[in-house]
Amino acid sequence: MVVNITLSAGSLIMFILYLQNFFRPIMILAQFFPELSAGMAAYERILNVVDSEPKVKQNSDATPVKQLSGNIAFQNIYFSYTDEQNIFEDFSLNITAGEKLAIVGHTGAGKTSLVALLVRFYEFQRGTIKIDGKNIRNITLASYRKNIGMVEQDVYLFPGTIADNIRYGRQEATDADIIRVLKIVQAHEFIERLPKGIYTVIGERGKDLSVGQRQLISFARAILLDPRILILDEATSSIDAYTEAIIQEALEKVLENRTSIIIAHRLSTITKADRIIVMDHGRIVEEGTHIALLHQNGKYAALYNQYFAHQSLEWQEQHLS
Repeated sequence: MVVNITLSAGSLIMFILYLQNFFRPIMILAQFFPELSAGMAAYERILNVVDSEPKVKQNSDATPVKQLSGNIAFQNIYFSYTDEQNIFEDFSLNITAGEKLAIVGHTGAGKTSLVALLVRFYEFQRGTIKIDGKNIRNITLASYRKNIGMVEQDVYLFPGTIADNIRYGRQEATDADIIRVLKIVQAHEFIERLPKGIYTVIGERGKDLSVGQRQLISFARAILLDPRILILDEATSSIDAYTEAIIQEALEKVLENRTSIIIAHRLSTITKADRIIVMDHGRIVEEGTHIALLHQNGKYAALYNQYFAHQSLEWQEQHLS
């Protein structure tokens, strides 16, 4: 066409340039195809979660509660994660309002499963759990969980300020409220040393903080809710002896006037509990105070002696000096 002068050389060059511009977005899109595919797969998984039916449901006539006293009763509970083996069979336990109850036992004894049923992460197959004499299935989930605070071993902190992380469960809390609970758990001092105090921005899962600092923030978050029932599930298992001593001192104030359930492998954290129960394969095999259980010379005494034998000199100086 150029030879026949039906298309000029300039027009041909222009056509080629436009052709390149036409295919460039397609080539760029092809480069992002793997990310697009991964994003679509993630989107489908999110939709599956959003569209799924909740396994834990409140009764149709459930009513809200404002503030619980914290009397807890597990009555003849049967529970299993699968149909193959029960975790609990005819399990019963009463916890008095304001009591500090510690639960110990080897891995798989049923400690975490017990509190998972209490906070309604799972449904039990038979039996009843009552709070202040009321079936927990007859209480709306939202109002029920507002009365329960939980601190676990694996602390989740999201990207944002420390204040936002602590305020997560109580959005109306003021800065003064946040500083008050930080002082209670003895975290205020280290936060004051940060560049912007409570408005210091932290990364995903609090990666900019130490394990102990993350745990103290988790305690502050739970206390800000002012829950009537406080659950500590291996809350001090990943921290050093120094931070554990700080938390132990803070717990004296934190646990006051609350029903407290403390699950621990570190037996040093439960010696002052009002009552300790020892669990084994979903059953309570021993029960009593720290001193009474040591005198029984049973499973608890064996666990305690085994734990003490493996402690470092640093730990012994912190707890026995």
